[in-house]
Amino acid sequence: MTVSLDLADHAARDALAMQARARHREKQSLIGLSRADMAEALVAAGVPERQVRMRVQQLWHWLYVRGVSDFADMLNISRDLRTTLAERFTAARPEIVEEQISNDGTRKWLFRFPARGAGRPVEIETVYIPEEGRGTLCISSQVGCTLTCSFCHTGTQKLVRNLTAEEILAQLLTARDRLGDFPDRDTPAGAIVPAEGRKVSNIVMMGMGEPLYNFEEVKKALLIAADGDGLSLSKRRITLSTSGVVPGISRTGEEIGVMLAISLHAVRDDLRDLLVPINKKYPLNELLAACRAYPGLSNARRITFEYVMLKDVNDSLTDAKELVRLLKGIPAKINLIPFNPWPGTNYQCSDWETIEKFADTINSAGYASPIRTPRGRDILAACGQLKSESERLKKTERLALEAMMIAGHGEA
Repeated sequence: MTVSLDLADHAARDALAMQARARHREKQSLIGLSRADMAEALVAAGVPERQVRMRVQQLWHWLYVRGVSDFADMLNISRDLRTTLAERFTAARPEIVEEQISNDGTRKWLFRFPARGAGRPVEIETVYIPEEGRGTLCISSQVGCTLTCSFCHTGTQKLVRNLTAEEILAQLLTARDRLGDFPDRDTPAGAIVPAEGRKVSNIVMMGMGEPLYNFEEVKKALLIAADGDGLSLSKRRITLSTSGVVPGISRTGEEIGVMLAISLHAVRDDLRDLLVPINKKYPLNELLAACRAYPGLSNARRITFEYVMLKDVNDSLTDAKELVRLLKGIPAKINLIPFNPWPGTNYQCSDWETIEKFADTINSAGYASPIRTPRGRDILAACGQLKSESERLKKTERLALEAMMIAGHGEA
């Protein structure tokens, strides 16, 4: 009898939990809404129109300056309105399935977002990289990826769906929560985000997915991230990285105005077709023409070209010289990325000496070509290694990765 009662009790609690999740899904999130959309939502919730502008301003401050996710904590809003907001809306964070901290201080979070429509809950990875004088958050724009770049672990996971502006911003908000990067709750009502000393000072759309295949939601999220009355990140500290979706490049400059990074990785169309298959649709000449025409391009607003160093594939001095020739006239920085291994890959990282000679060739032509220090390899948080929990590595695969790292003797 006791067992049956316990089972009934558990079943009842499970049912209540399911109902709570269902109610949460029915609520509209205020995260990711523009001011105009937030105003419209408040009017629909019964807020008098004469108050709407003030209420939007208050909510914007609580959500993006103070980082508050519970309406009950928004103490300059009346109790009745707070109750209404809690009944109709949400500002909740995603579930943190896992948080890993690398030996070098890099952090990786696995976030789970609730189901949308008839779909299932989805999971994505977000990475925080602390450096001297700055902290960079690598944000995902899609669950999975369609691009199937042959050297990238994320590309082996099929696209599940695009992330919403809410889900893109939630990565930033949750990371700042975890890092203690919002003002204390008891600071004065006029608290602002400091211009210096923030743990998250830069964001890069370089996580899972191709941002320009989710342009509208990425645009909404980045414009809110750059809003001076909220998260207040400078557009020069926000970088959108694309594998070369040419039609979206000019729109990025015109409509978002952030810094641009191009995942280049090859200087010949035949090789880039293999490494970055989108090149078959938008070949190098079209891609570089779009870069030359990027709105606002100048020596102060250079394009970053990402170039992964693959042993005996794209790392010859001939490749380096051709890279210089291709980029002639484009204000640019070239990031050389030592290849990050993952189980099942057919590629190896270029030898360190080869990478340095490649960099010297580019430097001598007048381009900055920093060699990116691999970060978070021990937690699979390095460039090209992100893959969601839904396709988590098996233990045998993790051991294989560790063996490859040992075989490389800590090679860059």
